[in-house]
Amino acid sequence: MKSYPSIRFVREVLGKVPGTQNWFVFDKLDGSNIRAEWTRKGGFTKFGTRNRLMDESDTQFGEAITLFREKYEEDLGIIFRHHRWQRAMAFFEFWGENSFAGTHADEEHTVTLIDVSVYKKGILMPEDFVDIFSEVDHAKLLHRGTVNMELVERVIAGEFPGVTTEGVVLKTRAPNRKPQPLMAKVKTGAWLARLREKCDGDEAMFERLR
Repeated sequence: MKSYPSIRFVREVLGKVPGTQNWFVFDKLDGSNIRAEWTRKGGFTKFGTRNRLMDESDTQFGEAITLFREKYEEDLGIIFRHHRWQRAMAFFEFWGENSFAGTHADEEHTVTLIDVSVYKKGILMPEDFVDIFSEVDHAKLLHRGTVNMELVERVIAGEFPGVTTEGVVLKTRAPNRKPQPLMAKVKTGAWLARLREKCDGDEAMFERLR
């Protein structure tokens, strides 16, 4: 199964694209990445976290599959077939109101679509993702247009409208026209401060989770 790509921090990316680039800025949900593989013949039959396969008996994340089947399975299957795709991977965040840095409280959870990768095409460009999945719940689009350091600083300060807690993910077409979208992330200062407290001086853990 295809895994979701790692996303670099925005300062590593902004200098590589024009300031007028058409960016899509999405709310970054604080959850765990879940993937669901679909084929035209079998439907959704394979599931996994970012790093391993799982099924509904999984004690840690099996609930995510049940939630996915209830919320998305039928609608996504219809959309995938409409576009005549043969195979696709849907990526979700599994999260709850008190989820934080990969840990989840004993509470009500949900799953939210964040991206789709199509066989032999790769992850959809953000404009295509927003258009194709306009009728299903997905990570909220907060801004479309220019991204500069002023916007980044507003996210860090917790002043950008629509951000839940963790930050944002930015997506655009790569300037070299590679088939994969260029992606970057910005975390809020409050979220990073909470993570540093959680790590209690363990810098390796902080770097891994941030």
